[in-house]
Amino acid sequence: MAHANASGGTITPAELFEISRQDRSVDLIDVRTPAEFRTVHAIPARSVPLDRLDPAAVMAARGRPGEPLYVICASGARGRKACEAFAAAGFPGVVNVEGGTKAWEAAGLPVVRGEATISLERQIRIIAGSLVVLGVALGAAVSPWFTGLSAFVGAGLVFAGVTDICPMAMGLARMPWNQAGGESASCSR
Repeated sequence: MAHANASGGTITPAELFEISRQDRSVDLIDVRTPAEFRTVHAIPARSVPLDRLDPAAVMAARGRPGEPLYVICASGARGRKACEAFAAAGFPGVVNVEGGTKAWEAAGLPVVRGEATISLERQIRIIAGSLVVLGVALGAAVSPWFTGLSAFVGAGLVFAGVTDICPMAMGLARMPWNQAGGESASCSR
């Protein structure tokens, strides 16, 4: 069983759920976009989007120094980034939920379901794919120079894969359809 410790680490959804059943004050933040949070989120998560994460403010608002803070996202990558941000700000004991909300839901653990939305990952695929097709079509019909658009998108995807930093995701996370109605959302415990 994974446990929170001074260096942070990870925990499985089932392990965290067991802890939350015994201790109703478990602090779990969901770092996905507000729209993703609205669609489905683990109980007892509260929304703190990664693009607006202020580790010092989150820790100051908790009022529970010494108790673990758990982080969840869609599948674990954004949760890792959030843990890194907390560690860089001097709060190393933050614990990432392995597999994120997808694993939580797959384990049959309780979730809150709301308005459906297209996930950030799917939005990126749709836009990147559309830009590649557009570049190829314009390159064939108008000028071969338009194939540069497809090359640019491909290079961006390689960059995102190698660095785990996706400028398109950062921009999309700030779009109005990924924000409306989800700020400071929290479910009752």
